Amino acid sequence: MRHLRAVLFLTGILSGAALAWGADVNVLLITIDTLRPDRLSCYSPKHVQTPRIDSLAAKGVLFERAFAHEPMTLPSHANILLGMTSLAHGVIDNGISIVPRDIQGLAKILKGGGYATGAFVSAFPLDSRFGLNQGFDLYDDRYPSRPAPGCEAERPAEKTIAAAREWLSARKAKWFCWVHLWDPHAPYAPPEPFASRFRNDPYSGEVAYVDEALGRLLDDVEKIWGSGRTLIIVTADHGESLGEHGEMTHSYFAYNSTIWVPLIIAGPGAKASRVKDYVSHVDILPTVCDLLGLPKPLSAQGDSLRPLLEGKRRKAKPIYFEALDGYINLGAAPLRGIIDSGKKFIDSPIPELYDLETDFDETKNLAPGTDLSAFKKRLAEKMTRDSSSARIQTVRKTDRETRERLQSLGYAAAAVVQTKTSYDARDDLKTLLPLNQKLMTAARLGQDKKLTDGVRLVEEVIKARKDYTRAYSQLSDLYFSLGQKDKWLQTLERGFNANPDNFVMASAYGIALAETGNLDRGIEILGKSLALFDGDPKVWDTLGVAYWKKGDYAKALEHLNAALALAPQDAIINSDLGNFYVAWGLATRAPEHIQKSLPYFQKAIAIDPSLASTHNGLGGALKIIGESDAAVANWEKAAQLDPNYDLPVYNLAVAYLEKGDKARALAYCRKYLSLKGKNITAEEQTDIDLLIRQCKK
Repeated sequence: MRHLRAVLFLTGILSGAALAWGADVNVLLITIDTLRPDRLSCYSPKHVQTPRIDSLAAKGVLFERAFAHEPMTLPSHANILLGMTSLAHGVIDNGISIVPRDIQGLAKILKGGGYATGAFVSAFPLDSRFGLNQGFDLYDDRYPSRPAPGCEAERPAEKTIAAAREWLSARKAKWFCWVHLWDPHAPYAPPEPFASRFRNDPYSGEVAYVDEALGRLLDDVEKIWGSGRTLIIVTADHGESLGEHGEMTHSYFAYNSTIWVPLIIAGPGAKASRVKDYVSHVDILPTVCDLLGLPKPLSAQGDSLRPLLEGKRRKAKPIYFEALDGYINLGAAPLRGIIDSGKKFIDSPIPELYDLETDFDETKNLAPGTDLSAFKKRLAEKMTRDSSSARIQTVRKTDRETRERLQSLGYAAAAVVQTKTSYDARDDLKTLLPLNQKLMTAARLGQDKKLTDGVRLVEEVIKARKDYTRAYSQLSDLYFSLGQKDKWLQTLERGFNANPDNFVMASAYGIALAETGNLDRGIEILGKSLALFDGDPKVWDTLGVAYWKKGDYAKALEHLNAALALAPQDAIINSDLGNFYVAWGLATRAPEHIQKSLPYFQKAIAIDPSLASTHNGLGGALKIIGESDAAVANWEKAAQLDPNYDLPVYNLAVAYLEKGDKARALAYCRKYLSLKGKNITAEEQTDIDLLIRQCKK
């Protein structure tokens, strides 16, 4: 019997794993935004202790040399979930890229394998409108519709984790859950007690907060399913530069401070170990498929990490990387490169070469004096190989449905943006770094309310480089904060005139024109922006509102519906449709339109109950159909949510006067006058004076 037990142990039957690879194990993928490996104590104990993530590393496999392919949130997550780089899927930037519909990503694969699939993301760059929701039964991207100035729309880790835990608590069979946490991202503002504990290092405070918040999720998984039934993968979309090579934050360069990422894999069959092999994000999808016994899609570019998880060897492959933010938004040369055999080659007008085995911090550029032809050849071969599959044919072209939709609305089909065909040292990101640093300094000055100093710096950048589109955006924001609306609009116009083929510039200028009442010119510019990129629901929504204000209700509805099709869970678009139907109903005396507004208002509030304007709009619709008490309740909610919002206050004054409560009506009249102050128009003054006289009768 003793001999039999020994044989069973050696064969793995009594190895302690509750479930072997290939069985119906659950999959938990955790991606932590902007996380440097050296801020996890399992990688380095110097900065912060992260006991919950360390506990995973202690029983799983920690990869010491894992790399992202680009330092940008949406493209990097596309790489992880699709198992391919942007060379194949075409997603190269936040906000202006959409994941193609026909790629077999991880969620689709697991859903096809009988898994329940849920995603819980924490910030706008991963909003469902950008296409990563494909294959998920639930894609939870609930965060405030109107973020704080200078911030993305985001929610804290504890709220995202709470939503994930609620979903997991209802699972009865195998599941795939992806949880994305935004918190380490700038601006660094950890909650207490981490803010006090890390007063001089708030970035590390954010990491400590995330680690603690993750503990509740990991405890649930252990308690309900046990460590032997769940494959847990922890990684980051990219790292964060804290001054290395002159870069603050990320997306500008592609040094290891921003593309070296943590990667920890724990679960049944994994042997606790540390792996020094070079691996990358595109290896994650093939690994999951291999471990679960599911076929790896032909589109996947990486290789399974299973041999490394089992203590074996795996043939290394070159790792492609890029940083295209400067190319897209700053007129800089594209930055691409390759990591191969311990060497890192960065292809740019001023090329770089580093020996990562002896110089992981990239302090000694070996490119001068080195024949780089072999590195250039390997990079070119890698790019050709990863871009040449037949699957690419559907990625980079506008589909027929999109072209027809644009043409039916009077817009040109998607235009090809002309870029420079050659670059020199003046276009190298290293050469342009002082200008980028000026923009960063100007941003900090803006945060410190030193707005005019910020304006001066950004103007210097634009004078030196007119194709720095981000500079125009930043300058316009500064003028807006200064209350100089004319210069705000003029700056956007300057940016558009200097960069007419840049979607961000064209759409920003067009939206500003429309929102300031320049409807015809706004519609014209927004039409041009649609020819550059037709996937931004904000552009379609703004066009819809512009046509509505012009009285063209049919065209307005067509554009608003196009916006909603792109972002059905967008609270503001739903609210705009509600307000549109109210306006249409009043203009045409069609009560059925008022009724149609109600579901849109209600959906908007369900998505984001903090929108005061939506409660105000719903109140108006309810008042028209005779539900006065419900109307008052919504107006009071609007006034409570935004104490500086004057419209619900005026509506409440009228409503209480109609109810005969003159004292309360008079109080709201006075509050309205206080809110309007010197900005009240003559017409508004006349209206409120009449109400006050009626209250005093």
